[in-house]
Order: sequence, then structure tokens, then C-alpha cells
Amino acid sequence: MKDLFNYRRRETSVVNIGATPLGGVYPIRVQSMTNTPTQDTEACVKQAEKIIAAGADYVRLTTQGVREAENLRNINAALRSQGIMTPLVADVHFNPNVADVAALYAEKVRINPGNYVDAARTFKKIEYTDEEYAAELKRLRERFLSFLDICRANHTAIRIGVNHGSLSDRIMSRYGDTPHGIVESCMEFLRICRETGFDDVVISVKASNTAVMVQSVRLLVSVMEQEGMNYPLHLGVTEAGDGEDGRVKSALGIGALLADGYGDTVRVSLSEAPEKEIPVARKLVDYVVSREGHMPIPGRTYPGFDPLAMSARETWNVGNIGGGNVPVVISFDPDGAADEADGTSCRPDYIYTGGSLPAVRRPGQAYMVDYPAWTGEENTYPVFSYDSADECRRCRSQLKFMFMTYVALDDNVMSLLREDRSIVLISQSNHPNRPGEHRALVHELMNGGCKTPVVFFQHYAEDEAEDLQIKAAADMGALVFDGFCNGIFLLNGGSLPRTVTDSVAFAILQAGRLRMTKTEYISCPGCGRTLYDLEKTIARVKAATCHLKGLKIGIMGCIVNGPGEMADADYGYVGAGRGKISLYKGKVCVEKNIPEDMAVEKLIQLIKDNGDYRLAD
Repeated sequence: MKDLFNYRRRETSVVNIGATPLGGVYPIRVQSMTNTPTQDTEACVKQAEKIIAAGADYVRLTTQGVREAENLRNINAALRSQGIMTPLVADVHFNPNVADVAALYAEKVRINPGNYVDAARTFKKIEYTDEEYAAELKRLRERFLSFLDICRANHTAIRIGVNHGSLSDRIMSRYGDTPHGIVESCMEFLRICRETGFDDVVISVKASNTAVMVQSVRLLVSVMEQEGMNYPLHLGVTEAGDGEDGRVKSALGIGALLADGYGDTVRVSLSEAPEKEIPVARKLVDYVVSREGHMPIPGRTYPGFDPLAMSARETWNVGNIGGGNVPVVISFDPDGAADEADGTSCRPDYIYTGGSLPAVRRPGQAYMVDYPAWTGEENTYPVFSYDSADECRRCRSQLKFMFMTYVALDDNVMSLLREDRSIVLISQSNHPNRPGEHRALVHELMNGGCKTPVVFFQHYAEDEAEDLQIKAAADMGALVFDGFCNGIFLLNGGSLPRTVTDSVAFAILQAGRLRMTKTEYISCPGCGRTLYDLEKTIARVKAATCHLKGLKIGIMGCIVNGPGEMADADYGYVGAGRGKISLYKGKVCVEKNIPEDMAVEKLIQLIKDNGDYRLAD
């Protein structure tokens, strides 16, 4: 098993992409994708310039047809004439002939195994005999080999880019809608590359569900290792959305994998202007990579831990923490105000007030106070420091919190935790690799047979909301997907209001699919295929539905990933043509080709007709 506690980048082969190789000892690259029509040379060049000026190492463009693929020659030439040598990447779906043309004019071509030779996904179960399935693989191999010959002759790299939302019916029928199916969809193509000696290959497996994305990448790395492969990885969360949700969701999923040393290039997919993705990706990468060379953490891996299972750690039920409860949010506020975080129901479960209780308290709010000041008042609970185990033993509170560091988790504390099931640990760390030390603490609990719930305390000093969103989500990612999170306690010493910090905590839990406290939006970043104003539409849909707590709504630019990535959404809004929208209830298209100016109102009516719309509080 890999080292779970100490940061080190995974060793990979090098892929040559124009003059900007990746993998090996090269830095983690960041990239974005244009959303202008690829036949419009001037618009694509201008947008590519903005993306590159923001710091991108690669620029991707959609090539939905042969004409778009051929126009890459003009776009490439226009950029090179200005001395801009940033490699261009062609994005291809549905038509392998387009990939053949794109390979002549782009430095890298992304193909989607789900629709490269297989038909578009229809969610139909198809029964194959072993002979029939082998014949399908032979057809795939023959077509893919001719593409590789073109790439080899033109020194063009490729990305095998699997999206959870566009797995083929063939893969779904054989492997199901599972991470195993996602990985096998990739491996079918990757094995052909290895057999034929084509090495300029990057791999990605993505999903809008962060848990599926993380599990799939972890499984892919494991399968590659078993088969002696070390190809570099492209990381991303599809349809992450915009604003806080988009940043937190991306940082949580990508950050979890970066923390394990995975990832050689990153794209943060935001439903915003493409150039806005680059600073977010760069901040995320730089924050995680800064852990390199840290002081070693001598953690002991629990033998029964399986990072591929991603199941919740078994814990005792202490009040409303641990057991089968959703993770809690703790907030620090000496005044005890507990204002709602973002105008919704995101009020923290507990407020820690430090050395004294506030004179005025909010009805129904639970408070935490340092043990010397605790008097046993109703709905108040004592907090102990890591060196006060004996005092904690003497305290008769039904619920007690204890701040604890990994290095302070000695035999005396472990004995206390095993005998007293009224304690919740608040894990804290000042280590440069904070997630690694938090992990080490939980593994030590498991090694000691202790099922005490753990809340993770993360402290920052940020003045910009984006910086807090990225850092906090990146630090929590591995802990969330390892199944260790019984709660989160964010403390920010910067100038941001406490409500912003609380909002980030709830956003992290929602992005990890651990606790739903607001409407979930699954929205794509847009590309040259998008046939309506994505940003304005998202704003209109949010304005009308943001009070529908727990409802999942997909807002997708086109059908490439639309019906698939939003398959677990309750409702979907998908671009169907120029100025035309199709609406979905679950996976079922209920109305097609609605004029764009009527589509949002139609979506709201669809939600109302199905009894899922309620008036705002």
C-alpha cells in the first residue's frame, strides 16, 4: 500500500506535447478550454490568448466536426505567428474521423472512449456473448490503431479521456455504472497503446460526483500498477459549477488526489469565463505541491483500511456525532451569534465560544466552552485540550470535546477513549502536510480499536474567499473520501466574515456528498458546442430554485455528457440545438427543442408539476 501520510508525487512516464512535456519531473501543468465556436478563428485566438495570459500550459478546443478540426490549422498558425507556442488540444466526441484530422493540426487530441467507436449512450441494456464482445473490441482496436498511426507520424500526443457521463451502453452492459466500468473503458484503449509502443498518452477519468471521480482514479492507478503501467494523469471534476460550489467541488476532488501524489495536469471546470479557471487551478496545485519535502510523519497504516472501498469508518454514536449521523459543522464565535451562513438553513451545529459562554445565546443553538468555564448548563458542552485527559475522565457531561494532535495521542489518551464513549476528538495539526497528520491520527485510532468520532479542525488566515475555499477543500478532500469525516471545524483568522467560513464548511460536506444543505447544481463549463448563454442561464435557474434544499438540477451545454453526468440529478436542462433546450426528469427527456427564452420557466413548471417546488422560506 502507498504511503498515506507523507506527500510525494507519483512517478510517471513523460509525454511530449509540443514544446511543453508533462509527467516525470516536469511541474504539474494547468489548462482550460475555449467556449467559442472553433470555426471562428479570430474569436478562438483571442480567447486562447486570454487563457494563456492567465498562465495556462495548454489550451483545448472542441472539434465537433471535420471543418472545426481543419480550422485548428488556422488557429494554430495565428498563435504561432505571434510567437505563442502553447500547445493546442483538440477535443473529439462521436466521430473518429474528426480525431484523424485533428491529429494533423493539434499537439494533442483528446478522445472519449465512451463514444469513439461506440454509439451515443442510450441507457439500454445490451446482452453480449463473449464472442460478440470480443468482436466489438476487435472493431475498436482496428479503428484506434489507424488513429495512432497518424498521431505517431505527426508526433501528436493523445488523451484517453473517460467521462462517467458518457460511458457507452456496451461498457455499462458488461460492467455496470461503476468505477470498475469507468476504469475498464480507459484500459481497453490504454492496453492497445502499450502493445503498439505508443507512449505519448495521458489519461483522465472524470465525473461530476466527486466520490465517483476519486474512487475511479484510485482504482485506475491500482489497475495500471498491476499491469506495469505508469502513464501520467489529467485530473478534473466535470460539471463542477460556478462560484463557491465550483471552487470547493473542484478543490475537494482534485485536492484529494493531488494529496496522494496523483496528477500531472489539472483542469478546473467552472461555468465561468475560461481564463478564470487558470488561477484557481494554479492556486490549488501550488498549495498541495508546497508540502513536498516536509518532515516525515511516522504514521502506521491500519491493516484493514482499503482506500478503494471509500466506506465510512465505523464510529460510536456520541449525541448527534458519529454513528449514522451526517457530519457536523462547528464554528468559532465568542459572541455566539450563529447567524445563518448564506441565507439558507446552514447554521452550524455547534458554536465554540472559547473561555466563556456569551451572555446572550440563540435559542436551540448548541454551544461548546473550555472546561474550566463549563457549568453544566443545558445545551452546552465542555472542551478539553490534548493534555487534560485526567480532567476529562472526571467530567460527567454526556458529550465532551477534546482537541488532539497525532503526536499527543499516547497510551493514556487511547485508554480514555476506549473506556469513555461520550468523547468526540477534534483533530488538529500544524504540520506542513496537514491531511497526512490527520490521517495518521485516525489510523492510530483504528489500530487501537477505538471508534471515537473525529472532527477535523482546519485553521487559516485568508482575506479572500476563493483562497479559503481552495485550501480548506483541498485539505479535507482525502479525509472525506477515506471515510473519516464526522465533522468539520474551520477557523479563519483573516478578514473574512465568519459566515463565509461556515458556508465553506457546509459546501465541503455537500461537495463530498456527505450532507445536503442546499440545492445541488451540476453545470458544465461550456465549450464551442454550447448553443446558449450558459452563465446567464445558470444565474436565472439559481435565482428561481436556490431555496429547494437537497434538489439536484443539471444545467448542461450539450448532449456529450449531459444526460449521463446528470443521471443522478432530479431535473436537467440540456442544450439541444441553436437556441433550443431539452428538459429531463431524471434520465428521461420529457420535452425537446424548447425555445431558449421559454426554457427556464418550463423547467420551473416541470419541477412544480412533480411536486418538488416549494415557496422560499
